[in-house]
Amino acid sequence: MNEVIDGLPEEQGSIGSLPDPLVQRESPQATILIRGAELLDPAAGVDGQRDVLVEDGVITKIADPGSIDAEDGVEVIEAEGFHVFPAFFDPHVHLRTPGQEYKEDLETGTRSAAAGGYAGVLAMANTSPTVSTPEQIESLRDRASRVASIPVGFLATVTHGMKGEELTDMAELRQAGAVGFTDDGVPIESPRILRRALQYQRMTGGRIALHQEDVELSGAGVMHEGAVSAELGLRGVPSISESVMIARDAAIAGYEGGQIQIQHLSARESIQQIRLAKAEGIDVTCEVSPHHLCLTDEAVRTLDASRYKMNPPLRTEADRQALIDALADGTIDCIATDHAPHAVHEKEVPYEAANMGVTGLETAFSSVYTELVLPGRISLDLLVEKLGCGGAPFGIEPFRLQEGSRANLCLVDLEAEWVVGEDGYESRSVNSWCAGETLKSRVLVTLADGQVAFRLRTFSLGVA
Repeated sequence: MNEVIDGLPEEQGSIGSLPDPLVQRESPQATILIRGAELLDPAAGVDGQRDVLVEDGVITKIADPGSIDAEDGVEVIEAEGFHVFPAFFDPHVHLRTPGQEYKEDLETGTRSAAAGGYAGVLAMANTSPTVSTPEQIESLRDRASRVASIPVGFLATVTHGMKGEELTDMAELRQAGAVGFTDDGVPIESPRILRRALQYQRMTGGRIALHQEDVELSGAGVMHEGAVSAELGLRGVPSISESVMIARDAAIAGYEGGQIQIQHLSARESIQQIRLAKAEGIDVTCEVSPHHLCLTDEAVRTLDASRYKMNPPLRTEADRQALIDALADGTIDCIATDHAPHAVHEKEVPYEAANMGVTGLETAFSSVYTELVLPGRISLDLLVEKLGCGGAPFGIEPFRLQEGSRANLCLVDLEAEWVVGEDGYESRSVNSWCAGETLKSRVLVTLADGQVAFRLRTFSLGVA
């Protein structure tokens, strides 16, 4: 065992039983028959046309199409030509509660997630005030139990106020229900602080999710540093700003036997560091966002900050292709939206002054399906898998299409075409990176923990 700092015990201790990681409001349990849909659950080996019967929120029967009769009062979906997938899970969303509810809140944010086919999300802690105390975690969980459309879990900050100076009480936060820890929005600049946090992790559990950015290298950059930034005259953020922090933090995690999640990968140099860390047996997981899979810094030529300004920034085509390859070969563990709502007045300003971040929950599946699956760059199986396994790094098992399982599924029309934002959003904010784009495929219905969390307004169910 490595040297112990500040008298921490050498072995991981027990903090007792923990609350359920996810909470949502109580709603009527669904009883629905989905007839003739194409089921796809790569992990469970399910692929083919089936009927699915959900009774009181539980998948009770999966059978050949047309073989399940609907009893009186059962809602029926004639789903021939549609697909059913295990619902998705996003480990990286910003629900802006507490303190920034003018952008998003637990009700609108989880409704937005349900519209995208999600039955679980993890909320970041960079709110106002930051989520740094057990009382704040308990308050958020109580609020979610009354208003959240889908199950939601909460991460707490690693350091008080995300100032990078003093660790939060990680044990008490875990006992209060924190699923993990993150100072997302800013990096943990001090390697000493990160090392101490990883030592506490031996006692508490709960993976630490890291925003990777060397602030001295990033400076006042507002987009990727390269040919486009030079032509536009905008200050750039070099890709090594991300990769050098990944290398440092992976080394610390490996030395301490810690568990880290690398957030929103954007650069090919970063992927190299992830591969090296995994090859050395370091417990590092990582995520990529749809906008980094689908866009490059060429989009910034429009100077549309509402759609294209985020941190980390959009990078080059070579970076994008490297991310896609890493997703396909398993280096990248999951797709996470980094759903970051902002008000119009924070985005419709000169590019340099605009807030960082874009929304993405309602478009994640459709955007990647349109841009990568249809052209044959990745498979539909891979997309479903990577959208569904985001909770695994935090100990939350992916949803399954299996008899006896709680109903966590989404019904999708792969042939549907729609213009993003044309009918509004479930989110309170409109800063979607897909705004105005025509996408192929759309989520029609989402069941989350046995409850109907979303139905597309233009799609209705029948009753037997």
